[in-house]
Amino acid sequence: MIQPEIDPEIRKLIHDVVHVGSAYDIDGMERLYTADQIFLVLGSDGIVTRVLRDESIAEFRARREAGEPPLSTEHRVLHIEQQGDDATAILYRRMSPEAPAAMYELRLRRESGIWMVAGETVTPWPGGVEGNFLPPRQKAALSTDEA
Repeated sequence: MIQPEIDPEIRKLIHDVVHVGSAYDIDGMERLYTADQIFLVLGSDGIVTRVLRDESIAEFRARREAGEPPLSTEHRVLHIEQQGDDATAILYRRMSPEAPAAMYELRLRRESGIWMVAGETVTPWPGGVEGNFLPPRQKAALSTDEA
């Protein structure tokens, strides 16, 4: 199946989100995120923590003001899916050698012709489903002779 063409502005947004956030550039972050942007973070205990845009930006501001070193920009875009003015991007992302790698799902929205991040879901990495989201079969499939 042929992947439909993805708006190149989406890749630019992803690049900017990674680099602007990693540098604790608060003004830049505020331009890249929608007013209703939400982070969802899946913990190893299965609990999802919901972080509002203002809480997230406050954390980045506090890190900048404390003189924290910039975050790593290590990332890899794994997939982008665009449907009109909405898109989803899946990234491998690692903020520093001391932090665990994570999978980021960016929920993107085009507002007034500009792509912005409306939400992010962060889940642990690795542990992918290895091409199959179903568990292994418990019973052998019936052959056509047995059916």
